[in-house]
Formats: sequence, C-alpha cells, structure tokens
Amino acid sequence: MTRVPWRTVVRDATLIVGGSLLFAIGVDCFEIPYGLAAGGVTGLATVFSAIAERMGFALPVGMQTIVMNVLLMALVVRSGDRGYIARTVGGILACGILTDALVPVLPVFGSEKDLLLCAIAGGVVTGIGLGLVFRSGGNTGGTDIVAQVLARRTAMPVGVAVIIVDGVIIAFSATVFSVEQALYAAVAMFISGKVIDAVVDGPRSERAAYIISVEHERIANEILYTLNRGCTELQARGVWSGNARPVLFCVLGRSESVRLKQIVAACDPEAIVVISEVHEVFGEGFKQIDG
Repeated sequence: MTRVPWRTVVRDATLIVGGSLLFAIGVDCFEIPYGLAAGGVTGLATVFSAIAERMGFALPVGMQTIVMNVLLMALVVRSGDRGYIARTVGGILACGILTDALVPVLPVFGSEKDLLLCAIAGGVVTGIGLGLVFRSGGNTGGTDIVAQVLARRTAMPVGVAVIIVDGVIIAFSATVFSVEQALYAAVAMFISGKVIDAVVDGPRSERAAYIISVEHERIANEILYTLNRGCTELQARGVWSGNARPVLFCVLGRSESVRLKQIVAACDPEAIVVISEVHEVFGEGFKQIDG
C-alpha cells in the first residue's frame, strides 16, 4: 500500500474542513432559514426538519445528513479505496457537525422577499465549499451515491440520474414549503453545480487546437518559434481522398489562440482549424501535476 505524504494529508484535511465550513455557512445563512431545499440529503433533511418543527420537536439538519449518509456509505465502502472512503467520511462528518454547530452563532441574511438573492448567495457559497471538498479527492456523500446506483441499474447517464433524484427532492419540498421556494431552491442547486465545476476544474483558459494544412511544416515552425509552444504532428488520413494528412496538435493559452489563427491565416488561408476548450492542462509550460 502506498504511503500518503503528510503534506498531502494536511492539505486534504484543510480543504475538507474549510470547504465544509463554507458549505455550512451557505446553508445556515441563506437556504435552511427560507426553506430552500436545494437537492441532496441536506435538502431532504431541510424538509424533514420543517415537518418536525410543525409537529413540535427539533430535528437538526446536520445530524440527519450524517445518519442518512451512514446508511449510504455501505455503497461507497465497496469501492475498496481507503483514501477515498476516509476523505468522504471526513467530508460527511465535517459538513454535518458544522451545519448544526454554527446555527446559534451565524446570522441569517436576506429576507423572504429576497428569495432570489438568497438562492444566488447560497448557491455560490455552498458551491465553493463543496468544490473545495471535491478538490481533496473526497465527497460529502448524499444523493450522488443514489444517482450512481440508479444509473447502473437503469443504464441512464449519471448526470440525468442526479437531476432526477435532486428534482424529486425539490418537488417534495414544494409540498412542505411552497412552489415558489422550490423553484428558488432549483436556482440555488443549479448555481451551486456551476460553481463546483469552476472550483474543481479551475478557470478554463487553455485551448486545444487541431490544424490540417498542406503548409503544416511552416505552421508548426511558427508555433514553435513565434508562439514558443510545443506542437505535435499526428498522422492521419483523409477518408474521401485516401491521402495522408498530418494534423498538428497544440495547447495554448486563451490569448494565444488569437495569434495562432493569425499565423495559420498567413500561412494557409484554406487550412482547417479546430479550437476547443480544455478543462486542465499539466506539464511543461503549464501547471505542474500533483497528487
């Protein structure tokens, strides 16, 4: 078994605790007080907490999420990845404990007249928090596990399964709160998902370019010595013509893609250029990959 460096352990623990703290602030300050059950076990726990309050007893949201996730963890344990299991358990406990512990000390922002602002703020803050937890390589449990099981048994895409599971929870919340609150909860969930992607993937500033041209040697030379970027020649063949067509591949920064198009236009205006956005790029000239 590979031993994990202590610096990695400290970094992951910091991300988990810090992310869980932000998540707790987001739900305690902006979502739970206004009945915004934005999907996940936290949203389901928010609904159950409101029902319990109407019946005259308290049912803390954080405690509920821990209990629910303990039941779901049986599905995660099967993965056999001890590091992932440890980080996930840490995320579940940190989020659940902090969600309840911070209720007495955190102020409640916004008002029932500003549900849209509460949904936006809650989605942004919880998204940043969950994104930091995910960057550690862990998870916070929840309905993602249920969605993965549903996807395996029904052959539907995982993303669709997540939408269905969270959609059911939000629809259920409308029966306890209101349709308006459920719609704003959906807004919060959507924003949170987008923010999570931005935190996990980082700003997508790199571009991958594929260039097909009879002047491939000249263009490659310009990329190497004018843009100072690496360039790889891929061997390809035109299906219709049957002729060999070398394809140049390179990864550039956002601003450099404009210069690349100018270079190609000057060398061969008839060239085929495909430029796509990439999530992350590691290696020489870009950021260093780490564990």
